[in-house]
Amino acid sequence: METKPMRLTEWSEGSGCGCKIAPAILDQILNASGSFSQSDPNLLVGNSHKDDAAVYQVSDDLAMINTVDFFTPIVDDPFDFGRIAAANAISDVYAMGGKPIFANAILSWPVEKLAPELAAKVLEGAKTICKQAGIELAGGHSIAAKDPIFGLSVNGIIHPRKIKTNQGSKEGDLLLLTKPLGIGVLATALKRQKIQEKDYISLLDTTCKLNSIGAILGNHEEVHAMTDVTGFGLLGHLIEMAEGAGLSAEIEISKLPLIEGIQEYINQFIFPDNTYRNWNAYNTKTKGVVGMDLVKLCDPQTSGGLLISVAPENKGWFEETMKLHHQPHWEIGRFVEKGEFTVEVMS
Repeated sequence: METKPMRLTEWSEGSGCGCKIAPAILDQILNASGSFSQSDPNLLVGNSHKDDAAVYQVSDDLAMINTVDFFTPIVDDPFDFGRIAAANAISDVYAMGGKPIFANAILSWPVEKLAPELAAKVLEGAKTICKQAGIELAGGHSIAAKDPIFGLSVNGIIHPRKIKTNQGSKEGDLLLLTKPLGIGVLATALKRQKIQEKDYISLLDTTCKLNSIGAILGNHEEVHAMTDVTGFGLLGHLIEMAEGAGLSAEIEISKLPLIEGIQEYINQFIFPDNTYRNWNAYNTKTKGVVGMDLVKLCDPQTSGGLLISVAPENKGWFEETMKLHHQPHWEIGRFVEKGEFTVEVMS
């Protein structure tokens, strides 16, 4: 009897960053724990920021960045799973404006049901991305468990005065995004075995691309704030930025960049269930969302792009910088004075 090949995505209920705990439940956990109060003055960025990574100052001109990110398989190929997970984890350092210096692996593997050779391929993929980022995969920790999970703990460095939090936006700032949206849609199409080959290639190209432009932008005060777009979707991470700065945001739905081909899947209602989870968490803070536009706004991204806040008078400088480094980007909106709604979507 011919046995069907094992698909890694069969082991994941919510693939990639789509397996994040729902925002409301996460807030409940963190608020009840009471374990994240910041009393150390050297802890420059902690959990109170809802930011991408923690930052700890060790001297007048040096701060350490630490982040951890892991998830269940988003693709079936173990090598690609490792690549995507590594790019996603390293992104948190770039989103702070920092330079990654080394990483440790986090691996959970059902060793009695999935061959160890597959886990080795996951690590091989992660090492490939670490090499692209110029860092070593120094070690890690593994457990035998029923679900395959992989990710990295990444350490980076930055000058304390050059940290880019998600709270520094100013009224009038332009909002720019460095990757198109739709990763969750394509991952769901893959999981349901509906994805076309060209769209799978687009999925890999988007998720495996490093957000290394963040380390360059971190050196420039013209950039007021940055974050990366992951499991809470564009809307969730934009709301965190706006609330952190005490502002509201306006975005133009027609300007949102989409991975080519995702509308076909949306029309077939192929998108993550957690899209609705995100919408339910943020819809009361949002105005102007029409019909299925909520999918574009709330689609959980894995290794998504950087969301960047730049003063309008520095738009020319920003455009030249991105062109110099061959970095695609899209202007999608702006920050405005705080209003009744945190985000207004313009048609």
